[in-house]
Amino acid sequence: MTPTTWKILLPVDGSEDALGAVRHALRWAGGRAEITFVLANVQEPASLYEVVVTHDAERIAALKRDAGADLLRAAEALLDEAGAAYESEVAAGVPEHLIVELAETYACDAIILGAQGQGAVPESRDLGSVTLAVLEASPVPVTVVRQAEPPEPARAAE
Repeated sequence: MTPTTWKILLPVDGSEDALGAVRHALRWAGGRAEITFVLANVQEPASLYEVVVTHDAERIAALKRDAGADLLRAAEALLDEAGAAYESEVAAGVPEHLIVELAETYACDAIILGAQGQGAVPESRDLGSVTLAVLEASPVPVTVVRQAEPPEPARAAE
């Protein structure tokens, strides 16, 4: 028996792959009202440098929340434009663990994420470390979305 409402987790880190995954999810959903999305941005825990320089854990947390909210804006705009229902969350922790935890917390039926995140090596076609970890640990189906390779530039006639 399939659920009457589907909830899909969309991890967003500001990368083009993440936004491509949001676009893919919207195409897949096709405007169906029974599909809702959970946008999530996971901010890494504060580094020792941040703690030493700032001396204020609340200030660091606020800065990370603001940074995460900023990274979610482009994805929220895509969902708003499509008229899709969604929730947004900025969380702090280790992304590869927290993404799976968020899927469980929000009772998501699936995760759709980009093949690589912001830390990806340019021109690499390998899956990112966070994506691989989510694939291994997720209790729900995971769809990995790759960005299409840019077309080769046309060569001038010789």
